[in-house]
Amino acid sequence: MKSKLLWIGLFFMTFACTDDSTEKLVASGGAVYGGELRLMSAEKIANLFPLSSEDVYEQRVNNQIFESLLKIDQTGTHVIPSLAESFTISSDAKTYTFKIRKGVFFHTDECFSDENGREVVASDIQFCMQFACSGLPENKIGNLLINKIKGAKKFHNATKQSMKGQSVAGIKVIDDYTIEITLDESFVGFDKILTHSNLGIFAPEAYEKYGKDILKHPVGTGPFQIDMWSNNSLSLKRNPRYWKKDVYGNQLPFLDKVVLTYSKTKKDELLAFRKEKIDIILEIPANEIENTLGTLKEAQAGKNIKHKVDSKSSVSVNFFGFATGVKPFNDVKVRKAFNIALDRNDLVINWMKGEGYPMLNGFVPPGSSYPTNNVKGFQFDVAKAKQLLADAGYPNGAGFPVLDLYINTQTGSSTYELSKGIQNQLKENLNINVNIKLCSLKERENAIKSGKALIWKTGWVADYPDASNFLDLFYSGENSVFKSNPFQYNNAKFNALLEAAMKEKDNNKRLDLLVQCDQIIIDEAVVMPVFNDDFITMVNAKVRNFETNSMEILDFSTIFIKEPKK
Repeated sequence: MKSKLLWIGLFFMTFACTDDSTEKLVASGGAVYGGELRLMSAEKIANLFPLSSEDVYEQRVNNQIFESLLKIDQTGTHVIPSLAESFTISSDAKTYTFKIRKGVFFHTDECFSDENGREVVASDIQFCMQFACSGLPENKIGNLLINKIKGAKKFHNATKQSMKGQSVAGIKVIDDYTIEITLDESFVGFDKILTHSNLGIFAPEAYEKYGKDILKHPVGTGPFQIDMWSNNSLSLKRNPRYWKKDVYGNQLPFLDKVVLTYSKTKKDELLAFRKEKIDIILEIPANEIENTLGTLKEAQAGKNIKHKVDSKSSVSVNFFGFATGVKPFNDVKVRKAFNIALDRNDLVINWMKGEGYPMLNGFVPPGSSYPTNNVKGFQFDVAKAKQLLADAGYPNGAGFPVLDLYINTQTGSSTYELSKGIQNQLKENLNINVNIKLCSLKERENAIKSGKALIWKTGWVADYPDASNFLDLFYSGENSVFKSNPFQYNNAKFNALLEAAMKEKDNNKRLDLLVQCDQIIIDEAVVMPVFNDDFITMVNAKVRNFETNSMEILDFSTIFIKEPKK
C-alpha cells in the first residue's frame, strides 16, 4: 500500500509539470521555455479543418495543430517520419506499411469522454485517410488520393452523405500501431503525397461531436492547440503532452503561445514589426527590407531593432489564370497573344523592383531534379502577339472586352505593382483595356467559381516536392474528383500523359512524361506564368531557431524567445 501511495504521489508531481504553464520547465542547450510569438496574416483564418483548408494562410496555422504520417525535412527535399515512426514499400511500389508512433496523444477537448484526450492508434489514421477519400462536402482534397488508393473511387462515390457502413478496400488496420495502404497502380511518389499538410490527422471524436462545425474545432496532435479565436485574432497555446523532443532532450514546444492578428496592408505589418508589436514578417517584399529597418539616422542612433533576414528560393509559381471555357479565353490564339505580349523581364525589373525571377521556361518551377530547362517557354514578341489577336478576330484590340483583373492584394503591394505593369503592357502592346479589381481571397475564389472572373492573379506553393503537384492543377481526367479545374481546361493527351507519369517507376522516364505535360500547358497557353520568387522573412533577433525552407513550411515547435546580448 505504501509503494502504491508513493507511485500516486509521483504521478501527480509529474502531471503538475505538464499543464499549460511552462514556468516550471527548464531547458538544456541554451533554449528557454515561455513567451509568445506574434505575427500577422493578410487574410483572416476562417477554417482550421485540414481537409477543407485551401490557402497557405490556413495551412500555416494547421501545420502547428495537425501532423501527417510523414513530413518533409527542413531542406524541403527528403521525406522523414512524423506520426509514422517508420514505413516500408513493397517491391512493386503498390503497398505501403506504416508503423504508428506510440505515446502520441490528441489535444485535450470536450469531444473526448475524458477531456485529457487519448493516444493515437492505427484506426484513427484509417478514419482520417478514409475521410480524405470520401465524397463528403468537408473533404476538399480528395484528388490527392482518389485515383491512387485501391477502392478509393468507389468509396468516394458511395459517401456523398455519410461514411457509415463504408470502407476503403486499400486502407487496412493490421494492429493498433500498424496500418497498410494498397494502391491501384505502382506509384513511387506516394510517400511524398502523404506529407501534404491537408492530410493532418484529426480526432474522429471531434467530427462525431461537431459535425460540419469541425471547421472551427481543430483537434490534432501538433505542438500547439487552439486557445482563442475571434474575428480579430487567433492564438494557439502550448500542447503540454506533445511527443517530440529536441536533440538535447527538451520537451517541445518551448513557446507558451503563438498569436496571430490581421493586417490590412503590408505597410501595417512592416510598421508593427518596427514597433516590436510582432516578431516575424512573412513574405516581405525585397524592395521593402530597407524601409522596414527605419532611417539611416535611426540606425546611427541605435534605434533599429536587432533582426535577422532569411531568404530561401521558393518552390512556387506566380501566374494569372484564364477561364479557358468561355470567350475570349476559349481561343488559344488569345491566350498565346497575352503570353507573348508580356515582357517578363521588364515586369520583374522595373515594376517589381527586382523581386523575383521571370518565368521563361515551363510552368513547373526549378527544384529537386526536375529539368525545367527542357521546356520551351514563351518568347516576348509584340508583332506575333498582335497577329495572333487579329487572327482571333480582334485586330489591334478592336472589339475585345474590357477585362476585370481580380487580385487579392492592397494598393502599393508588389502584386499590385505587377498588375499595373501587366495592365500597362497589354494596353501598349495589344490595345486591350484591363481594370484592376482589388478583392479578398474569398471574393476572388467566389468570382472564379461563379464564372464572373475571366482573368485573375494567383499562385501555387508546392505541397510536396514533386512536379506532379503543379501539373495536377490542370488535370481533368476520369480519375479527377472535380468536374473541372479552376481554368475549365480539359486535354485528353495531357490527362493520359500525367496518368502515365503517376504509374511510371523509372524516374528518368517519369520526368520525361512530366516535361511533356508541362510543354502542353505552355503550348496551349492555359495560364500566364510570370515569375518565381524567394520566400523572404524577417525576424526579431530574440526569436531563436526560426527556420524556413523552399516549400515555405513553418514549424514553430523548436522556436524559443531569448533576448540578444546588448
